[in-house]
Amino acid sequence: MANIKEFGSKVWSIICLVSKFIYESILIPIWNFIKKIFKNPKSAVGMSILIVFILIGIFGPLIFPYSAETDVANKYLWPSLEHPFGTDWLGRDVFRQIIAGTGNMLQISFYTAIISVLIGTILGILAGYVGGVVDKIIMSITNIFLSIPSFPVYLLLAAVIVINGSLSFALIISLFSWAGLCRAIRIQVVSLKERDFIQICHVMHMSRTHIIFNELMPNLFSYIAINFVISMRNAIVASVGIMFVGLAAYDPTNWGAIMQAARDKGLVNVQNVIILLYPLINIVIFQASTLLLSNGLDETLNPRLKVM
Repeated sequence: MANIKEFGSKVWSIICLVSKFIYESILIPIWNFIKKIFKNPKSAVGMSILIVFILIGIFGPLIFPYSAETDVANKYLWPSLEHPFGTDWLGRDVFRQIIAGTGNMLQISFYTAIISVLIGTILGILAGYVGGVVDKIIMSITNIFLSIPSFPVYLLLAAVIVINGSLSFALIISLFSWAGLCRAIRIQVVSLKERDFIQICHVMHMSRTHIIFNELMPNLFSYIAINFVISMRNAIVASVGIMFVGLAAYDPTNWGAIMQAARDKGLVNVQNVIILLYPLINIVIFQASTLLLSNGLDETLNPRLKVM
């Protein structure tokens, strides 16, 4: 019985320690970061629009389920209460197509941002902190990726690799998205590791893990956060472009596929022009929201801009 109580007290103490760590190291920083976002007008507007897109992507298909069944008898209907954006050449509801495609587009942008930020941050820190031959190798590879025009390579890879999901889209797009962040992180790490507080850590024989995660990462967070948003913005444009030129598996709800089909059916028809404009307007709004969010984050998190 005593052993059971002792084991229970140990488990409870571990749970308390983990809970305290999650609260102090994860939840409080996230809450403080959210408060900073909404204190800046630009980032507040950008984040609010992005939240609307996320809510549409999650709950939109549940409220407005999309059916791929065709109804040629009701093709090219003008907007109405039943069909807010009208119907396409096969009688499918365009509004529900846009809603159904929102979640997929957000998944592509989110996966791309995660992959790009992880690769760029890890390689940037490795190059800047280790230096020497490792730095030269990583920077040589980075410069190659930065010098090659990305979109033609996207098209080439899309022609070779079968793209049939959000993750495959993200893997191809993130191939070039990491290089800019890698260089920026490397420059910052090279500068930071010469600062007094890092030198003191070395004198005190603190581990590299402590220096990287406790000393360097807080100073790199602004670059990582801003690049995450920029990667999301670029991923939307790249994925729509790949789908628009027909180099990915056809998905009638993808915004690029909607635009491609409207173009192929002939823009002489005014209704095809209108159908093409719906996803285009959504892309412009999404781009504007991420631009406002990234600029607002830069103003909020960049100490140089605060001084100015």
